[in-house]
Formats: sequence, C-alpha cells, structure tokens
Amino acid sequence: MEDLDVLSLIPQKPPFVMVDKLLFADEKNAKSKFTINETNVLVHDGSFSEAGLIENMAQTAALHAGYQALQSGKKPALGVIGGVKNLLITRLPRVHGSITTSVSVENEVMNAKILKGQVCLHDEVIAECEMKVFLL
Repeated sequence: MEDLDVLSLIPQKPPFVMVDKLLFADEKNAKSKFTINETNVLVHDGSFSEAGLIENMAQTAALHAGYQALQSGKKPALGVIGGVKNLLITRLPRVHGSITTSVSVENEVMNAKILKGQVCLHDEVIAECEMKVFLL
C-alpha cells in the first residue's frame, strides 16, 4: 500500500484532503493515516475540528471504495455522506498529530453503504460514528 497515490483513489483534491496514506484495505475494512498540519482548512485554534474528524472518516471510506474500484479495474466513484449517526467525539487532535482512522462496512444495499468509523490518536479512540454513504 506504500506506493498508492491516495489522490488517485479519492474525489477530493487539495486543500480539502484529509487522508495521507492507505494503511490497509480488504473487502469490508480500511485503515488510513493522516498527519494534521497548521494550514489545513479544518484546523481551528490549533486543533483539527469536529468537521475534520467526520470528513476524515468519510475520506477513509472513499479511499476504501477507490481501492476496491482499482482492484476491479474500475474508476473510483464519487460518494456523498447521506447521514451521520451516534457521533461521539471525546478529544480533538492537535496540529502535527497523526491520527489513524478505520472504517468497516456494516451493510451495503445497491449504491448505499452503512459504515462504522473510528478515529484513533495513538491508541486512544477519540471519535466514532455510523455513517451512511451513497456512491454515485
């Protein structure tokens, strides 16, 4: 996964990219890494915002879908967040911190996926939610 260009797997482009690297992907799961810098558009007062954490989970889901498309010889699809449920954020990561984000597909019907996302700072879970994503 080291050689993968994440920008080729997600529809987002700088400056709105909230993932650096795909660490793992299989049929139902993916894990990404992201290092937060001070120029990130979703950093406020030295911390990555709540919106940034949600977008990071969504972009990890996009990485997963893009990787699956690449493995199937297809073009990555555009996805939109259809809903966020049971969002829990216990801490905001600071600038220069690195987070790892995991998503797992809980259910899939046609072009809709229900995902569980979890963001960790070191070994601490700092955010989690259930997310509905529609692939267009």
